[in-house]
Amino acid sequence: MKSSSHFLIVGAGFSGAVLARSLVEKLDCRVTILEERPHIAGNCHTQRDEATGVMVHQYGPHIFNTSQPGVWEYVNRFGVFRPFVNRVKAMTPRGVFSLPINLHTINQFFGKTFSPAEARAFIESVGNKTIGEPRNFEEQALKFIGRDLYETFFYGYTRKQWGCEPRELSASILKRLPIRFNYDDNYYNSTWQGIPEDGYTAVVEKILDHPSIEVRLGVRFDPQVGQEGVDHLFYTGPLDAYFGHRLGRLSYRTVTFERNEAEGDFQGNAVLNYSDPVVPFTRIHEHKHFAPWEQHARTVYFKEFSKETEPGEVPYYPKRLEADLGLLREYRCLALKERGISFLGRLATYRYMDMEKVIGEALAFGEAFAQAFQVGAHASLVFSHDE
Repeated sequence: MKSSSHFLIVGAGFSGAVLARSLVEKLDCRVTILEERPHIAGNCHTQRDEATGVMVHQYGPHIFNTSQPGVWEYVNRFGVFRPFVNRVKAMTPRGVFSLPINLHTINQFFGKTFSPAEARAFIESVGNKTIGEPRNFEEQALKFIGRDLYETFFYGYTRKQWGCEPRELSASILKRLPIRFNYDDNYYNSTWQGIPEDGYTAVVEKILDHPSIEVRLGVRFDPQVGQEGVDHLFYTGPLDAYFGHRLGRLSYRTVTFERNEAEGDFQGNAVLNYSDPVVPFTRIHEHKHFAPWEQHARTVYFKEFSKETEPGEVPYYPKRLEADLGLLREYRCLALKERGISFLGRLATYRYMDMEKVIGEALAFGEAFAQAFQVGAHASLVFSHDE
């Protein structure tokens, strides 16, 4: 192993920050992180709203949830996570309902008083039995919950979120159908769920608080310069951007927000989904409800709109349509020919990943890389995830 090795990481989100901390704790090295935005924490960035004092999730709601003990212990090293249960509501033409679909939703929607067993039998009876193996999102939903629930809760929201007909999307998006036959309206099934008391940016700041880690904000990475003067480069940005989009652009959806503020409490809940396709936005999030341990006289809330990602905009959700997956394979082939570089994180691997997945993968990759680097075998660790 080289003494005092120097590594370069592109991106100061959770992937880059966790990896950096892992490397400096396991190797004799220093790490430089380049972040083109003026802040750390990527799309998890949080900041106090100047007008109301509310802690705002600047790029949309983030509720930390995990069933991985190691990941939960890791994040709690760097911040106090307050318990938080995400209880999403759906605003529909037929009323307001709890999500995910649960026993209360079913009974309210159909005007019934089903027991769990009765509800399960009823949902099975309304599912489309003519569909064998679902070929797309729409067929997946119709087979398992029937047309009424699908059109009320999923069709309009999905069309707005992804900008296409649900039948154009993979069935895998809805593979684990969000439906429960009890009264549990907790959006997640994870063992641990919470939100950091001081926001996510404070957590990432503490992860990066190490004498061997240097962060340079507002600096755009130049692939032409690459890893000059460093022992290895770790890239967490968009995979196609690294190659200058020479083969074409991978498609993403991005979101925009319309800010509003008011006195008191606007909607009485953190997140309300708007399932009706006539309503132009997908949801409204009111951020004071993400920190119920705080008190604020005024409130700030955001209408969220989904659109195709244009050059210069922040990519959020990889669409992963058939054409995208073909293009992804081509870019992966190019990446495997590179030397001295690894790709990790949701953008560099073109996958939708929750925070716990990002953190867990970065921890595992940091461990694997450190072991390989010590014996000179790190060159083979190109991607943090194998397709």
